[in-house]
Amino acid sequence: MIWFGAEIDGPIVVTRTVHFAASAMVVGALIFRGFIAEPALRAAPPACALINRQVRGIAWINLPIAVVSGLAWVLLLTMSLSGENLGEAVMSGALRDVLNLTQFGRVSEIRFALAIVLAICLVFDRSVLWRWLGLAMAFCLMVSVAWTGHAASTAHALGYLHLGSDVLHLTAASAWIGGLVPLALLLGAVRCHKGLASLELDAVQRFSTLGIASVATLILSGVINAWILVGSFRGLVVTGYGQLLMLKLAAFAVMLVFAALNRFALTPQLASPSDDRRQGALRALSRNTMIEIALGLSIFAMVGVLGTLHPAAHLVK
Repeated sequence: MIWFGAEIDGPIVVTRTVHFAASAMVVGALIFRGFIAEPALRAAPPACALINRQVRGIAWINLPIAVVSGLAWVLLLTMSLSGENLGEAVMSGALRDVLNLTQFGRVSEIRFALAIVLAICLVFDRSVLWRWLGLAMAFCLMVSVAWTGHAASTAHALGYLHLGSDVLHLTAASAWIGGLVPLALLLGAVRCHKGLASLELDAVQRFSTLGIASVATLILSGVINAWILVGSFRGLVVTGYGQLLMLKLAAFAVMLVFAALNRFALTPQLASPSDDRRQGALRALSRNTMIEIALGLSIFAMVGVLGTLHPAAHLVK
């Protein structure tokens, strides 16, 4: 199919999108639990237990999706490179060659091992040590995506800068976008259980702080990535890569608008003595969070396409 003036491999784009989103959901949920929910809800053990069950559920749903989509990505890329169907690619040794002779294949094997260790950590999740080890494995699973994309092919010292920037970009995106799902579940739990009402303000404020740090990191790393991959204003305007990047930036800007509305207009209302006003703020926060999730998923879809396109800097001099 032709998107943005370029031939796009639809199955690979869909697989990449699903893989990025599922991986981000896992690490975002674990970050949310460790740095948002548990500190905010420490005084309410039942609330902690509820959020812990929800986070584990998110992780157990998305980890298998990440693993299956990761395997599908390897198979689809092998078929694309070899020009063979699935059976032929396996029998001819093309799959073995991709796994053993390419950086993408070796990184994919490492990421599969990380996913297995993460699953073991989730099994023993009741232990604090295993929880933090699981978060570390989830983090490594997500940021190692940087070694499968454009950053991995950037040469010399610029390549190290590009990889470091990609790692920061992936971490910040996972913490913010991946953390929106457990935040939405927490807001829903607060609305249904009035015993949690006194704790939601601290949790929302903590997530807002995390969001501000994530946005700052996304902007900084995004500027570096754009400088390397786009290179010029003309490249941003006249190439399919640049045009899709502008669309991604527009979606990001809309997310920022909703995040600012949540932080500066709705969050202060959670401290209102009026129950009606506080409930209204909770409903608005829940609605805006769902919109942010939808926008975040659209951004993952655009990232899935961008990784298959030639960077604008390679096309416009």
